[in-house]
Amino acid sequence: MRVLVTGAGGFIGATLLQLLGEGGGIGGHAVSAIAAVDRQFPAPMPGVLGIEGDLGDAQVRARIADFAPEVCFHLAAVPGGASEADPGMSRRVNLDATLDLFDLLGAMNSARPPVMVYASTIAVYGSDLRERVTDSMPLRPPLIYGAHKLACEILLADYTRRGLLDGRALRLPGIVARPRAPSGLASAFMSDLLHALAAGQPFTCPVSPDATAWWMSARRCAENLVHAAAMDPGTDSRRAWPLPVLRLSMAEIVQTLSQVYGVDGQSLVRYAPQPQLEAIYGRYPPLDDQAARALGLRDDGSAEALVRRSLGR
Repeated sequence: MRVLVTGAGGFIGATLLQLLGEGGGIGGHAVSAIAAVDRQFPAPMPGVLGIEGDLGDAQVRARIADFAPEVCFHLAAVPGGASEADPGMSRRVNLDATLDLFDLLGAMNSARPPVMVYASTIAVYGSDLRERVTDSMPLRPPLIYGAHKLACEILLADYTRRGLLDGRALRLPGIVARPRAPSGLASAFMSDLLHALAAGQPFTCPVSPDATAWWMSARRCAENLVHAAAMDPGTDSRRAWPLPVLRLSMAEIVQTLSQVYGVDGQSLVRYAPQPQLEAIYGRYPPLDDQAARALGLRDDGSAEALVRRSLGR
């Protein structure tokens, strides 16, 4: 099985490459070759074909076509904060380059359409969510990042309907713990909180202690992506599912970190809520993820398991 990973130099992409390199295969099928695409890679990747460049570059697309993947994990994206700051860049990367990739893979002459596992986002649901989030609720993305992701979800379902791709869009929650470096992600504070308390350092949290978010470790996210490539999606024509999540408040995360690392989290954390940030990232209600769980997708199991998986404890 030939596998392509876009955005492979990023946080989730690197975790996914590591998982694929461990040799577990996809749905019982061995991975015979892996191609990784990103603008640059920090280090060589043994056994992986590295394709450096922009997905909008014709030479990059030609190399992808030559590789002829059977499965694609499409993770490349401009994150939410950076997208809002530069809507034109968001359109070029998150929308136009994604649709160009759909066209490229959909035009391949293969016995079966390539499997496209698309990393979407919970940002498609909108902000100010007051009730349980369900499959039937209207989708109202509050930022351009979520709007572009939703557009690609809809179009991926149409490519699937036409038999060009076998699409599976997963709506990713807050994935932790990203490295402590500028990322353009407005939700980066979730990872920064974990790193700070694990190191016994003070942290100013931009949302309140009762702010509630949906959490998942990068390792569990990568496992879900691989599972999605092999699962039977059934008859759901939308081909989009939220990943099952742990719904935890900042106070619960702080308490768990205090227990795991033996620190006084209540003393280390100062809360300085930013209303706009809290409205988007701190008021997530319960999520109806039964359909995703029925397909075999999973959360981390517990707050402690989330922390240990996220920080390698």
